Amino acid sequence: MDAAVDEGKRRQTWDSARTVVVKVGTQVLADEAGQLSRERMAALAGQVDRLRQPGRRVLLVSSGAIGAGMGRLGLATRPTELRTLQACAAVGQPFLMTAWEEAFSPFGCHTAQILLTAADFDHRVRYLNMRNTLSSLFEMGCVPIINENDTVSAAEIRFGDNDTLAAMVAALVQADALVLLSGVNGLFTADPRHDPTAKRVPLVRRVDDVRELAQSTRSRLGTGGMRSKLRATRLAAASGTAVFLADGGEAGVIDRLALGDDIGTLFLPEQDQRLPAWKRWLGFTAQPSGSVHMDSGAVDAVRLRGCSLLPIGITGVTGEFGKGAVISLLDPTGAEIARGLCEYSSLDIDKLRGLRTEQIRRIHGPLATEEIVHRDNLVVTMSGA
Repeated sequence: MDAAVDEGKRRQTWDSARTVVVKVGTQVLADEAGQLSRERMAALAGQVDRLRQPGRRVLLVSSGAIGAGMGRLGLATRPTELRTLQACAAVGQPFLMTAWEEAFSPFGCHTAQILLTAADFDHRVRYLNMRNTLSSLFEMGCVPIINENDTVSAAEIRFGDNDTLAAMVAALVQADALVLLSGVNGLFTADPRHDPTAKRVPLVRRVDDVRELAQSTRSRLGTGGMRSKLRATRLAAASGTAVFLADGGEAGVIDRLALGDDIGTLFLPEQDQRLPAWKRWLGFTAQPSGSVHMDSGAVDAVRLRGCSLLPIGITGVTGEFGKGAVISLLDPTGAEIARGLCEYSSLDIDKLRGLRTEQIRRIHGPLATEEIVHRDNLVVTMSGA
């Protein structure tokens, strides 16, 4: 990639960015003893405030509750037992928010705490309530600070991470840019901690092209590795958000990114046009209740030609769900290529799969809907041919 082209893409991304999500990882906020670094948080708060000055809407997705709780409780290593993790989160969350409030106070910024779980994104009404609340906070000049509700959410503690949460929040607020601050300065061709020949990748056009570069590494305090970051990046990029991955411990990292400096990695958005908010919810935040498996012809029709999914292209059904549920559309290898709202229950789809329109109408009557998922209620989640 030509350096001038790379710099142009960075400047273009920031010049057009009106809403930005900044995710700060645990190892960015905590020192070696697991205690929150007030000096580092103050520096980050100042950079976020400067990012807001041109009129941008900026919110934080902040890790650190469990790490802060560990420090307060004198624990040297991250617990593995669920209830101990929840206890650490309960101790650390108010301490984390107090630290952020103090960090932003010199800049006249009010902070607002929002604790979320995956279920909040699945329920359409709750999803809209979240979006409305965030809009009101932006209008009031507040900096929303979002974290997973780890004290009650077992699944997120065991399998989730705030990289994914940040990508889901970016889709929620229709963010133009997502900044993932962690302990690594972008995506590398190999793990730079073990391979001195590793080179930073400054620009990525399609996340699927660099999947093999992900490393299944974890930090001492956090849960996310490079695989989780690429997974979150793909979600955000597919929903129309540019993603910057950079080292949160580098001095002035947000300021430098906003100036277009060549640090970290920029992942370009994969959608040529912005999706409506409800399609962002459908395709990238609501969790599917089940899935249908498609043959190669149906995959091409849905992904490349923008067609509805018809029963004749379905080879199997997984899960139990009712009419109107969000479901995944899988290719013959089991990879998800789209999500949509189904017109039939899982039981009916299993009976109708492989049938033609005239056969369906003999079963369900002449006015029966021929589409299993109509193209107006469908979002392609995997790009490319």
